Amino acid sequence: MKSWINKYEKEIAILGICVFSGCIEPFNTEFVDFEDAFVVDATITDEMIRQEINLTRTYRFNDDGPLEESGASVIVMDNKGNRYNFEETEGGVYRSTVAFAAAKDTEYQLMITSASGKQYNSSSMTLPVSNPIDSLYAKRITNDLGEDGIGIFIDTSNPDQSINFYRYEYEETYKVIAPRWNTKELEVIEGELPIIVIGPRSDGERVCYPTNKSNNFILVDTEELETGKVSNFLVRFVNSDDYILSYRYSILVRQFIHTQKAYDFLKTLNEFSASESLFSETQPGFLEGNISSVENSNEKVLGYFDVASVTEKRIFFNYEDFFLDEPLPKYIDPCHESAPLNGLLDLIRWDLIKYIKDNEGEFPGGGPYITVPQVCGDCTILGPSEVPDFWIE
Repeated sequence: MKSWINKYEKEIAILGICVFSGCIEPFNTEFVDFEDAFVVDATITDEMIRQEINLTRTYRFNDDGPLEESGASVIVMDNKGNRYNFEETEGGVYRSTVAFAAAKDTEYQLMITSASGKQYNSSSMTLPVSNPIDSLYAKRITNDLGEDGIGIFIDTSNPDQSINFYRYEYEETYKVIAPRWNTKELEVIEGELPIIVIGPRSDGERVCYPTNKSNNFILVDTEELETGKVSNFLVRFVNSDDYILSYRYSILVRQFIHTQKAYDFLKTLNEFSASESLFSETQPGFLEGNISSVENSNEKVLGYFDVASVTEKRIFFNYEDFFLDEPLPKYIDPCHESAPLNGLLDLIRWDLIKYIKDNEGEFPGGGPYITVPQVCGDCTILGPSEVPDFWIE
């Protein structure tokens, strides 16, 4: 959940921005009364894993990113006497030293001591009732904008209607085949007078498996639904002309069940994170969570310690399953051929171009080789070439 906290950190640090492409006149920002605040991104689940907690600080819009809160002591305690210590595995990222899963009928509390000695505690939280995903499926649909594509839908039953607050996140992985991959490539042999040679090439850059993750809240409140269950709910829409559908596509959807207080916090954060809220006449002010300073009740702390139950499902499908005998979507790059002359050595050194064939007059006045942009002949710029462990052809 690090992405949504970072998104909010940036927005509370500014008074006004202009980030829209197509601004006619520059919008000069001036950062007034920037307030440094401690940011806690902490959710433990009923999965048997090393749980993760992220600590940062708010940052200005023109900064590179959040400031990592390193050197802290992070502990989760339960009301049955169990203590779970966390260690910093990278800047601002703390993982439990042992794998553990949140249990039902147990209260959990987060306790943090910063490197400077400040102490922060959360409210006590309990694990909501778990509810499995009934089905995850794909359908070819036309969305509300009239666009053709694939909708990813989810169904979850709720027999006694005791579960009402859901959040979904997804992780999609797709097969990419570089359309202009070649068995040969250009290399520079360095020396007093560098020379270019054509050498053999392995097929490791031909097929790749990029992964994208959802970066916003997908929230459902079944109290607002007559049936009390999640039915035919659209989690993800992929346009039919998106190249990620071209061959084989897989999506993993995770379902989180939250308490109402946690859900309300996420919903408010989601609304505040919408770009239009930055220009609304009524700004919502500081979003208060369930974590506070022990020594200073006036110190603002951004974040929410939550305990959530999680279930997940994954599906696979091929482009031809829904678009039989239809042309594949256009690749991410048009892959125009060229025969660069100026700067050719550096283009090869920096791996910015890929060899297609010798220039035998197709590009008069050009260089000796016909090439395409790197991404057209090397898919590793999009994602790894290693087949994921979960992948099924």
